[in-house]
Order: sequence, then structure tokens, then C-alpha cells
Amino acid sequence: QVQLVESGGGLVQAGGSLRLSCAASGSVFSINVMGWYRQAPGKQRELLATITNDGTTDYGDSVKGRFTISRDNAKNTVTLQMSSLKPEDTAVYYCNAERRLPDATTYRYWGQGTQVTVSS
Repeated sequence: QVQLVESGGGLVQAGGSLRLSCAASGSVFSINVMGWYRQAPGKQRELLATITNDGTTDYGDSVKGRFTISRDNAKNTVTLQMSSLKPEDTAVYYCNAERRLPDATTYRYWGQGTQVTVSS
């Protein structure tokens, strides 16, 4: 099992920046990919960014060029640096960890979420 705890959400003005952090504990050695998702009211959960154990990153189109994901394997943390924030970035942001087995079975773990509100 993997436990994830997010921190760093809050209220920010449009154009501002915010940094989210996620600390992983438990069976962290089994994690292959970590990432960030968000969910706004009435919308589906949206993939924002992922990062693999070797540091390969991928971003959703809506945040490319504005958000940066990074990972500290020694501290078992993943960070999302968000800049040029827009009101439409307002959502609950979730940290995610995935454990992918050789047979393609995937286990997903989620944090409790942290609210990000961007005012216009």
C-alpha cells in the first residue's frame, strides 16, 4: 500500500504561481509513476502531469508550458510548480502514484486532494 499526502493548495490571483507537494509513504519502492490530476465541479478528473522513476515527464495540453512536475526519489516526494494560473485552473488537485506489474496489472493510489482556487 502507498499513502499520499498533498500540501500547498490555496487561493491565488490570476497570473500568480503556486507550488503543490505530495509526500509518499508505505511501499514507495513499488511506485513506477507519480502524477498530478485535478477535478473541477461537474467535470471529469483531468490528467495534468506524470513523471516516471527515471524522470521522464508528460503533460496535459491544458498545462503545458505553465506547470512543471518534479520528483525527489530520495525524499519520496513529487512537486507541481504552477505558474500563469488562470481562473479555469480552479479545482481540487490530486496526487497519484501507480504501481505497474510485469503482467500489466496497475494499482493506483490517490491522495485526499487539495483545493486550488484562482481568482480573476
